[in-house]
Amino acid sequence: MKSSAKKVELASVDDLFSTEESRADAGREKVVEISLSELHPFKGHPFKVKDDDAMMETADSIRQYGVLVPAIARPDPEGGYELVAGHRRHRASELAEKETMPVIVRDLDDDAATIIMVDSNLQRESLLPSERAFAYKMKLEAMKHQGERTDLTCSQVGNKSAGRKSSEMLAEQFGQSKNQIFRYIRLTELIPELLNMVDEKKIALNPAYELSFLKKEEQTQLLDAMDSEQATPSLSQAQRLKKFSQEGHLSIDVMRAIMGEEKKSDLDKVTFTSDTLRKYFPKSYTPARMQETIIKLLEQWQKKRQRDQER
Repeated sequence: MKSSAKKVELASVDDLFSTEESRADAGREKVVEISLSELHPFKGHPFKVKDDDAMMETADSIRQYGVLVPAIARPDPEGGYELVAGHRRHRASELAEKETMPVIVRDLDDDAATIIMVDSNLQRESLLPSERAFAYKMKLEAMKHQGERTDLTCSQVGNKSAGRKSSEMLAEQFGQSKNQIFRYIRLTELIPELLNMVDEKKIALNPAYELSFLKKEEQTQLLDAMDSEQATPSLSQAQRLKKFSQEGHLSIDVMRAIMGEEKKSDLDKVTFTSDTLRKYFPKSYTPARMQETIIKLLEQWQKKRQRDQER
């Protein structure tokens, strides 16, 4: 009687091991060389990439040694790849006249990509207020989106975050208070011209926060008032501008009147720019040493003046 069982072919041991190896290799992240022209900036990237001295130093390093830390990118549906981390390395590679750079390609959704992009830049020591403001805003929105999902098994909003607000987690991660996080995010409501003045330290953070509550058209008018009066608002002036705006009484005339006020601090303070002082001191002098020397000279001048008066 013939057996009805089908003949079963067993794979060889070599075939089994090679299959497992290939599977493991397929799941392992790889560093690949990708053409610079195929790498596109992250949409809404809040960090500025400038051709400053630091960039030129990075370009020189890449010219000699190449890119030592691979960038991170994700496939772009419209072609090429979207940079997630490594925008400065990409620009430095262009300046170094490289054609490719090493990249780790990952399949990331928008929220995961945003979090990686922000985290890879927020650790830098010198961040502009505008960079920090938009970065906090983008990451907070991404964290909220992740918290609304139910298909996550391992993320930054896992079990430890149960019942906690995304803003609390963000504040803890960057060593800021929750209020400070929201104060920075509020700066994103400023028009670009005012926000640039915050970056340039022409307007302090606290006045800038108050000004962010002005309507966009009022902010534009404020620029004209500041220009005509050659002044920037103090905290108290910014608070009054905000109050007038909320009451519906803020006009260009009110702005000019407030900006035309003489500030007490201007009467009490004498300011010298570093460029003014530098020409009187050796290049090796630090600002602290310059200040110390100036104080000693003033003390000597005061003693001499007292002796002259006693004669």
